Amino acid sequence: MKRSLSSRQWTFVLVLFTAVSVLTLYSYSRTHQDTKFRAFAQAFFLDEVQANPIHFHYTIDNPDAYGVDESSLTLPVYQPGDAANEVYALSLARENLSRIDPNALNEDNRQLYELLDSYLTSAASTAAYPYFSEPLSPSSGVPSELPILFSEYRLDDKADIDNYLSILTQIPAYFEGLLIYEQEKADAGLFMSDLTADRVIRQCTELLDADSIENGTHFLEITFQERLQQLADKEILTVEEMDAYVSEHNRLLTTLVIPAYDRLADGLTVLKGSGKTTCGLAGQENGRDYYRALVRLRTGSYRDIDEIKRLLARDLRFNYESLLALLTTNPALKDMISETPSLLPEMTPEEILADLQSEIGEEYPPIPAGRDDAPIRSTIKYVDASLEAYSAPAFYMMPPIDNICDNLICLNARDTEDDLALYTTLAHEGYPGHLYQTVYSKRYQEQENILPLGNVLYYGGFVEGWAMYVELDSYNNAIELAKKSHPEASVYYQVCRLDRQFRLGLYSLLDIAIHYDNASFEDIQKLCYCLGISDSANLSALYQYIAEEPCNYLKYYLGYLEILELKKQAAVLWSEPDQMTAVYDDTEFLYRFHTFLLQNGPADYRTLAKRLAAE
Repeated sequence: MKRSLSSRQWTFVLVLFTAVSVLTLYSYSRTHQDTKFRAFAQAFFLDEVQANPIHFHYTIDNPDAYGVDESSLTLPVYQPGDAANEVYALSLARENLSRIDPNALNEDNRQLYELLDSYLTSAASTAAYPYFSEPLSPSSGVPSELPILFSEYRLDDKADIDNYLSILTQIPAYFEGLLIYEQEKADAGLFMSDLTADRVIRQCTELLDADSIENGTHFLEITFQERLQQLADKEILTVEEMDAYVSEHNRLLTTLVIPAYDRLADGLTVLKGSGKTTCGLAGQENGRDYYRALVRLRTGSYRDIDEIKRLLARDLRFNYESLLALLTTNPALKDMISETPSLLPEMTPEEILADLQSEIGEEYPPIPAGRDDAPIRSTIKYVDASLEAYSAPAFYMMPPIDNICDNLICLNARDTEDDLALYTTLAHEGYPGHLYQTVYSKRYQEQENILPLGNVLYYGGFVEGWAMYVELDSYNNAIELAKKSHPEASVYYQVCRLDRQFRLGLYSLLDIAIHYDNASFEDIQKLCYCLGISDSANLSALYQYIAEEPCNYLKYYLGYLEILELKKQAAVLWSEPDQMTAVYDDTEFLYRFHTFLLQNGPADYRTLAKRLAAE
């Protein structure tokens, strides 16, 4: 006999059905939003990384894995009005991102969502002022950057060679686009000063020297032949193919690249006189607003300018007073500073890097294992003498995200002559600096299956702040190495570190003074004189550099100070009130703090503070 359900039973069934339906829809919604976000993030990543074939080649080792035909990529040639369109493109990206509900994402995707949203907002804030950017900056612009990128362009097979040569053919059009942008800057009253223009023009003449290319001694020719020889040694190229490539490379440099540099120099010469005198952003209409936006984008700090000033001023005062106290107590240090004695054991750069790597064990987490368990290798080389005047003291060439085993550190012999500078520089660039932080981050993302989106978002304040944090800490390692043979090394290296911090803090404050407070060279000169810095020539060069490179010193030193603020926050969260001071030197605390930074960065500091509070 068929029995029917009672009204109570029917009610239970309906409630159960409704609950299951709601849970199913909720689960579907979350899964759908995660899938939607991952598709958006992957498309955004690929769009960004394909925008420039040079950057693509440095970022991706195996383009087939990403479904990209590398040979089809071309340099982004600027067209009239492109700068004004960037705000629209960024706004469109944010609008598309806003269609995804971050609350419906899993933890990893939600954090990436917040990071991307924050980045797009900051980038749009600077893009709203389209003609303040300077792609031809003498210190970090295209004319000096391209030769370095070309000299280290990875050549693994014939396809890489063909792609590299194809990029060389695009340089004339690329430079013509840059001149169009510079003309638009001039029309907006924002062209570079004549002094800056002269420096860029001189670069164009000196970096691509026709005589050295003609006689085969230019570093681009030498490095190209060296890379081809490696392929020939592996029997990837025949001798005849190698000779043909060398000949074609020389032809392109002579007939296309050198003339493109000459035309760029000529175009800048024509535009001279239409720009501003050497001064900061504050001297231009809307310049202070742009600077505020630029500080946030470049440093990742969300503090207002006045708060940043106070943070820097407190640090400067502490370092100045500490330095003065040490020099007063130890008067012989003044002579040591002028002599820059060699107190460290004699070591090659490779031996220094190995020593630094061996010292990070207790306070820093080990690099996560890779899928193939391949060892992490590093090569150290010096930049060509012709590039020394235009290169940083050192730089780390980031490996492709899908092949992080081979890492390169380039040193500038002119800036790393004394043993302490070499030691701390290799800590900054290698272990536990850029190399270690980069490889750890990539391996961790791979291990956790985190999207590579962060690799196309710029967080210079974190990356350089971390490198500065570990560089300054490496002075302690140097003391331990030197003090057995040179007891005086302890106090001397403390002075060297304090001097380094004092100068970086001062230069960061000068950056704000010049670009936000509209300080003139005379204002800067008076301030520095009060602090005992009186070399007019050096001050003039410093003022010129800061005027041309807004936020550069802040990126390093404010980034470092923000990490110290996070460290204070971690001490409050992870220790008892009466232990907060002692915890800074505790190995277990440092290990946990460094692990947090490595697994959550690169990111802006507001995001990092929020994640730290949730630990």
